Amino acid sequence: MSSLFLHSPMEPEETAGRQPKKGKKRRRAGAAEPVTPSGGLEDGQSRAKKACLSAILYGENCEVTYSQLCELLKYAVLGKSHVPKPSWCQLLHQNHLNKVVVFILKGMSQLLFYRFYLEFGFLRKTFKHKFHLPPPSLNFLSDIIGMQNKKAAGDWPMATQETLFPASSKVSINLQNNPIIQKYGCKKVGLTRCLLTKEEMKTFHFPLQGSPNCENFILTKCNGSVTDCSPLFGLDCEMCLTSKGRELTRISLVAEGGYCVMDELVKPDDKILDYLTSFSGITKKILHPVTTKLKDVQAHLKELLPPDAVLVGHSLDVDLRALKMIHPYVIDTSLLYVGKQGRRFKLKFLAKVILGKDIQCPNMLGHDAIEDARTTLELAQYFLKYGPKKVAKLNLEAVACLQEVKTAAQQPRNMTGLFQHPKTSVLECLESVGQKLLFLTQDNNEFSSQNCRTIKCLSNKEVLEQARVEIPLFPFSIVQFSFDPFSFIPSEDTKKRMMIKWMEMSTVYAGPFSKNCNLVVLKKIFHSFGPVHSMTLVFETHRPHLCIQYEVLEAAQLAIESMNGTVVEGFCIKVQRPVTEFTLECDNLVKELEQDSENQGTLYIAGVNETFKVQLLQQSNLFLGLKAVILPKDAKSREQKDYCFLKFKTFGNAERALEILSGKNWNLKGRHALTPRHLQVWLKGLQLESVRPPRLQVVHPLLEKQTFQTPEVNHLKRLACRWSRKIEKLYYSLSPGTLCLILLPGTKSAFGSLSGLGMMKIKDEEECDTPSICE
Repeated sequence: MSSLFLHSPMEPEETAGRQPKKGKKRRRAGAAEPVTPSGGLEDGQSRAKKACLSAILYGENCEVTYSQLCELLKYAVLGKSHVPKPSWCQLLHQNHLNKVVVFILKGMSQLLFYRFYLEFGFLRKTFKHKFHLPPPSLNFLSDIIGMQNKKAAGDWPMATQETLFPASSKVSINLQNNPIIQKYGCKKVGLTRCLLTKEEMKTFHFPLQGSPNCENFILTKCNGSVTDCSPLFGLDCEMCLTSKGRELTRISLVAEGGYCVMDELVKPDDKILDYLTSFSGITKKILHPVTTKLKDVQAHLKELLPPDAVLVGHSLDVDLRALKMIHPYVIDTSLLYVGKQGRRFKLKFLAKVILGKDIQCPNMLGHDAIEDARTTLELAQYFLKYGPKKVAKLNLEAVACLQEVKTAAQQPRNMTGLFQHPKTSVLECLESVGQKLLFLTQDNNEFSSQNCRTIKCLSNKEVLEQARVEIPLFPFSIVQFSFDPFSFIPSEDTKKRMMIKWMEMSTVYAGPFSKNCNLVVLKKIFHSFGPVHSMTLVFETHRPHLCIQYEVLEAAQLAIESMNGTVVEGFCIKVQRPVTEFTLECDNLVKELEQDSENQGTLYIAGVNETFKVQLLQQSNLFLGLKAVILPKDAKSREQKDYCFLKFKTFGNAERALEILSGKNWNLKGRHALTPRHLQVWLKGLQLESVRPPRLQVVHPLLEKQTFQTPEVNHLKRLACRWSRKIEKLYYSLSPGTLCLILLPGTKSAFGSLSGLGMMKIKDEEECDTPSICE
C-alpha cells in the first residue's frame, strides 16, 4: 500500500473569514497531487479568531522528530516574532493560545495503542492530529523540552584547568567504566571490529534490505569480502528541505589518502521549501544550473565504490537515507567515539579534541562537505592507529562538559537571534518570558533547571490529583503517567499478532460459485472495490469459493457490504471474513474506526481513473466543504492507484457527497474511511506479506500464548479503559484554548524497540464534559 500525500489540510477554523485572492492558487508543503476544490464556507460567515491547528505531515512516513516537536512547543510559547514557524504543522493565531499541556504516557507505544485501540476510546475519538514518533531516546524530556537529569550530569567528570584543549590529564579516569573500553577492550583493533553489526545498524535506523520504507533503495555492489585491509571512504551529504522532507543537494566522497573522488551538487525532484543554507551552504543561485539528479549520483557511487569498500561518516544513517542507498560495511564516528549513556559528540568537537583541527567555522557559509568527509575518515584512521585505550584517556566527557560550562558563561543573555537557534530549549523560551514549567511525575530523577517546578508523586492517582490543582496555575505543564505494566508485553509477539489481525480483517471469502464460474468476471467484480493483494480459488469446499486479500481495509469492508447476499451467476453468495481469534470483534472494531476523529468526514472512493480529477474539478461546486483529495501512488512505479480519499469539513458534507458520487455515471464505489493516513503507513511497515495466510476456522477457546493469557489481557484492557476515562476528565477540566499533546514515547527493552505515537488538539470552547462509557 502506497503512502498518501495530503493536500491543503486546512481546518474549518482556518478558512473561516479568509477568502483566497483572485488569480492565485495556494499550494501547501506535502501536496503531491494537488486538487483544489472551489467550494467555500457553507454558511458564508466568518468566525472569531482563535488558536487552531493544521497538521502538514510531509514526507512518506508521517514521522515527527523530537526536534520538530520542540519547534512546535517553542512557537506555542513565543510566537512567530521570536522563533521560526514549525516546519511540519501550522499553529494559527498563537497569541490566542492560553496554555500548553503535555501528557506523557510512559511505557506506551504506537503498537500498544492499536493493540488496545477499543479501550482508548477518548484518545482516538478526540485527537484528530496523530503522528509517528521515533523510538525513545536516552533522555526523552531533554530532547523535547531541554530538561537535564542531574544524576546523569553529575556522572560526568569535570576538568579543572583553564585551557580546554588538549583534554585534562589531571582528572583521574576509570578506564574500565569507559564505554569505548567496555565495547572494544584496551588493545588495538582491526577495521572489521569497528564496523557496525547488522543489529546495531537496525537499532540506529540504517537502511537495510527488507526494512520498512527502503523498498526503492539502491544496493551497492558489496560481496561480503570485507577485511582489515579493505579501503576506507569518508562520506558526507548535505540536504535541503522539500515538500517531501529532507532531500540530497550535495555529496562528497574522500578516499583514504584524503583525495576527494566525488563532489557533486544534486537537484531534488520536488519543490524546495528551505535550502538550509546555514548548514548546507547551498543557495538557490548555486543549485539553479545543476542538472544532476539522485539517480545519477546513485549510479556513479555504485560504480565508484569497490565491492569491499567501507564507508565512514558521522551519523551516517542520515546520509545513506538521503542517498536512498544500502551499504552493509560502515563505520559511524558518532558511535565509534561514543560517550556515557550513548552520548554522541558533534563532529566539530571530535575534530578539535582528537585531531586538533577547526572545522565548520562560524565565518563560513554552511559546512564544507569535503572537509567533513575527510574529518570522519581521519577520525576512523586515528582510532585504528592508536587504539581504544588512548581514545579513552582523552576523557571526552570531561572536555565536553568543560566546554559547555565555558560556553554558557561566555554567552550573553538575550542576545539577538538566540531563539532562532535550533538548539534553544523550550525551558529557555519560557524563562525569556518570565514563565515557569510545571512537571508532575512518579519518576525519582531530579532535573537541573531552576525554571521548572517538579512535583514527585507516589502513584498515577496522585499525579492525576495534583494535575487538577496545579495545571491552572502554570502556562506550560508536563504531566507524566507511568504505564509500566504495558511495557513488559513482548513486542515481537504483539507485532506478529497485529499483523495477522489486520491481514485477516482485510481478507474476505466469497461463494459458493459454480465449478465452471467465469473467473474473469469474478475478478472484475471484486477488483472494483479496491486494490487486491491476492486472489485465490478455494476448492476444499463442496463448491468453489474465492479468497480475496485486499490492500486496504476499506476495500474489504465495501466488498462485504455490497456483495454479501447478492446473486452471482445464479448463486446467492456469502461474502464474509475468515472467523478466527483475530476477527471475532471485527464488526465492533470497524464501527470504532469509522468514528476515529481522523476519519470523520473522510470518504474512501474506489474505481478512480486518470480522468477522475478532471471530472471532480468540473463539478466541484456539487461537493460542499471538500478540503482535500488524497491520491495514493504505487511505491515502486509511482503510478496513481485506482482509489482515493476525499476529505470534507464535516461528516454531513461527506454523507451528501457519497450520495452524489453514487448517483453519477462515474463507475465509482465508496464508503466512509476506516484507516487514517498515519495508520496506513504504520501498517505498511509491518510487512504483512511475511505472515501466514488467513485460515477459515473458529478457535475456541481463544488461544493465547503464555505471555498473553486471557486474565492478563483483560487486566490490561481494564487498565487502558480506566485511564482513558481519567485522562478524558482531566482534559475536560482544561481551559479553552489549551494546546494539548498526548505523547506515547515508545519503549526500549529486551523485547525490542517500539516507536511512539503523538496526538494533539486545541481544546475548544464548545467542548463540554462528556465522559465516555467503557465496559
